[in-house]
Amino acid sequence: MLPSAEKLYGDEDFVFQHDLAPAHSAKTTGKWFTDHGITVLNWPANSPDLNPIENLWDIVKRKLRDARPNTLDELKAAIEASWASITPHRWRSDGRVAAWLHVPIALSRLSAAAARLGFSFHHARRDEAVLSLWLGPGEDRLPAFATHQVGVAGAVVDESNGKVLVVQDRNKTAVREVFEETGVRSQFCSLLSVRQQHNHPGAFGMSDMYLICRLSPLSFRIDFCTQECLRCEWLDLTELAKTSETTPITSRVARLLLYGLENGFQNIDLTMEQMPAVYSGRFYQLYHRRLPETP
Repeated sequence: MLPSAEKLYGDEDFVFQHDLAPAHSAKTTGKWFTDHGITVLNWPANSPDLNPIENLWDIVKRKLRDARPNTLDELKAAIEASWASITPHRWRSDGRVAAWLHVPIALSRLSAAAARLGFSFHHARRDEAVLSLWLGPGEDRLPAFATHQVGVAGAVVDESNGKVLVVQDRNKTAVREVFEETGVRSQFCSLLSVRQQHNHPGAFGMSDMYLICRLSPLSFRIDFCTQECLRCEWLDLTELAKTSETTPITSRVARLLLYGLENGFQNIDLTMEQMPAVYSGRFYQLYHRRLPETP
């Protein structure tokens, strides 16, 4: 017990917990804890067993029955394998595609145990490290850490019939993104709007910018990626603008597009103009509302 406590807690204080089994409540056991200066959690008699480790041991035991080890080495290997498979296996069965583990700097030694479960470092900030584990199919698709996160979305509008391509994401350059997720080819027309949010929970408290572009379809056949999307269809823009069964940003963009369709997209587009930068031979793109034409 002492080597494990030293490995887990070092010189830090901790509280030891066990139930009132005869071996635990014996005077010699109590004296040993006192002699070693270890604080033991008070455990009332006949109290319900609320220690979550008991549930984990039960899962391990059931897995060992299937493994049927014949030697001590096989038993040790089976215990380690069953223990390592418990949490990731449960997460996958719940449909999770990734797991995040926040490790305070005072407990950084636990990172080694997490690494044995497949976790790897994602980033570190001040007093904690964040580890990640990819649980989805194929290669790890988790974004790298950055101080600012920039996302892009494409609103594909067919001006001939007033329909818009609607995608229900499985997880939350526009032209490439639309093609890869839906199979529909499109071309960039304009920038519609920019969403900015600081201290974004989904970006580890960093800043997030989301660019929404207006695209024009070059093809209409849908062949969507099942890893990225749950549904994909062409929907009447008027219907999308009126529905309440969508996110606020989708509803607002739909109303914006409907206004542009009825009154001209020049009234809603943020046009782009390439301009020379102060650095020789370099250019930048400036987006703004269209200036009125001079007579």
